[in-house]
Amino acid sequence: MEKISTIYQRALERKGSEEKLQALMHPYPALADNNQQLRQLSSDRFLAEFTKKVFQSGFVWRVVENKWPNFEELFFEFNIEKMLMMPEEMLEQKASDARIIRNYKKVQTIKANAQMIFETEVEHGSFASFIADWPETDIIGLWNHLKKHGQRLGGNTGPYALRALGKDTFLLSRDVEAYFRAHDLISGGLTSKTSLNSIQRCFNEWQQQSGYSLKEISRLIALSTGDNYITLDGE
Repeated sequence: MEKISTIYQRALERKGSEEKLQALMHPYPALADNNQQLRQLSSDRFLAEFTKKVFQSGFVWRVVENKWPNFEELFFEFNIEKMLMMPEEMLEQKASDARIIRNYKKVQTIKANAQMIFETEVEHGSFASFIADWPETDIIGLWNHLKKHGQRLGGNTGPYALRALGKDTFLLSRDVEAYFRAHDLISGGLTSKTSLNSIQRCFNEWQQQSGYSLKEISRLIALSTGDNYITLDGE
């Protein structure tokens, strides 16, 4: 397993200068600030982001963004109580509205994920605090929780939503996967329990070495690996 300093040096050589590399990695708010902002989010914003990422999965993100105001209007700004009271007939009717992306199975996830958020609040008091308090040293545990208790939040959908909301997380992009395979840190399926545990252990050790956030380490690995042309807009 490489040290984070070795990965950083390789990324630096690939990007040409400290200034360019730092521009791609920073600035990100301090993790404490991120968590504070996360705690202040209302539950409807979590449901909205989960829904947006579900619809963006396998689809052109720009189209979803352009239609998003219509989603907000049609689904009562993702108010949890209103979504849970919505009868199936109304949900089906809204799924056929031309103002949004008409995909009934994805629309069904809105109510299902609203139920997950509601049940979490009953048990823990605040969905925002539940997410904020989840330790980054077991971020894959949070991914698995969303996958198990929510709908269509597996794969990178849940992690992308968490990152957009402000929860520190790494992403298993193609470059990140390529790094772990090239250095024989994983074998077999990327999302197998063994692979995910190995990836989490590596990120935890790199974080201890550097003090970087999981997001910064994730991007640094991508910057150091493969024929990538990473920009400020993506990993």
